[in-house]
Amino acid sequence: MRSRARHAVLALTGAALAGAPLTVAVSPVSPASAAQRGTITVERGGPARSLSFTAARDGEAVISFAASAPGVSWGREGAESAVVSIAVDGRHVTDAVVPSSDPVARSFGLGHVREGAHEVTLRFAEGSAPAARRVTLGGARVRMPAADATVLRHAPIVVGRTGWPFGDPYQNATTDTPLVAWHETRPAGTPGHRTIEYSMVWSNEDGGTDTPALMARWGRTTDIEWVYRVEVDASGRRVDGTAVYQAPLHLTFQFTGRFEGDHPVLQTCTQNNNMCDVISPDPPLRFLLDASGTRPDGRAREAVMDREPWTYRVAAQEMVREGKIESPSDPATREVGDQRAYLFAEFAKSTGAADAWGSVPGVALGVRLRSDPSTLYRSDHDRPAWSIDRDGAVATTVELPEGTTVSDVAVIEALRRPTGLGDNGAPATVTSINRGFFLDESYLPQPSSIEWRGSVTLTREKPSAVLWRPGLA
Repeated sequence: MRSRARHAVLALTGAALAGAPLTVAVSPVSPASAAQRGTITVERGGPARSLSFTAARDGEAVISFAASAPGVSWGREGAESAVVSIAVDGRHVTDAVVPSSDPVARSFGLGHVREGAHEVTLRFAEGSAPAARRVTLGGARVRMPAADATVLRHAPIVVGRTGWPFGDPYQNATTDTPLVAWHETRPAGTPGHRTIEYSMVWSNEDGGTDTPALMARWGRTTDIEWVYRVEVDASGRRVDGTAVYQAPLHLTFQFTGRFEGDHPVLQTCTQNNNMCDVISPDPPLRFLLDASGTRPDGRAREAVMDREPWTYRVAAQEMVREGKIESPSDPATREVGDQRAYLFAEFAKSTGAADAWGSVPGVALGVRLRSDPSTLYRSDHDRPAWSIDRDGAVATTVELPEGTTVSDVAVIEALRRPTGLGDNGAPATVTSINRGFFLDESYLPQPSSIEWRGSVTLTREKPSAVLWRPGLA
């Protein structure tokens, strides 16, 4: 029971860190007495439940709750999730895929609403796993955010992957499900204008980068992609011709599809979660995730997952269920082992100027253990292409023997290695380890206990250096 309570706290804390508190304008009313107390239960074959609210002004609304579904586990076939369909005033707005029997804090957009009274309807939906019988939505409430109104106004609606015309229309209820969305902004070329870019985290990708390379080069098995980008003027209006999206093959296409208000409607149309703006007929699942949060400055995109700890558990469970985990785990092989045996690390690096022909150098992390300091466990598994050549804050993992803890780690090293043929001679400088943690028995991140700040430059002549050891910060 203590473990379960801790997991619930971690999940709820993650949502609380997603952004500043928002202005609330909600008056919950429901036919069910439980709903009047902020808890709503929807059951398979049961009636829809409703939550009424009054909007004090025109604007974007958001619904939040802690969702749990008894008997559901993303790691077990036939029990993957329960799906809740959410409508506003009879209009289907979004779906919530609930992958856990433990409560997980979630937040979804409800789209644009007019000033006045409205009703949110929630029902147990098709696509739910056979084992799912009911969903409990604790602390359900509707908000009318003021500070994030423009960001919410332009957030994409992502239609689920259906594989039309012959595929499963409910794919995202069992695989590659959308978990978290966020946005980033930057000034546009026109004074007073800004560009908003929206990104999402999926539980995995069924195509694209293979799983071992994901762990080495990105530090996770989720898929993280930017989805949609648009320029807005000083009043928050979309600038014509600026809306673009990430299309198949990671190309950038101008958006020419349908808008709902200012929300572009896109569809996940590839096995690696790229978008199309042409929608298959009558797709049953759609996701308007709350994108009001953003990532911390100077951090890798994976920091968005760090503040939503439950995303690590969902990712690990999908790997187990889909048979992508080596058993028993062996850090000497390239295959992905039990994710609880990995050190999840984030570090910052930059690459200097080249002085010769050849490939750019990447940086990997190496770990030595107190019990066996002669063995170096490498994040890149000694594969050149798996070292990290992009600059800035980056995430990786190092596979270690099962049962390893932070107290077993003697040294963490930075390792320079060209990613392909030749070596262009560029130096690589590492300036921080931002966090390092292991997953606990339930695949939730333990508190980070590895951090380092400094400056270490790696060269052809000196390709490795110690970054961290116990007591060195």
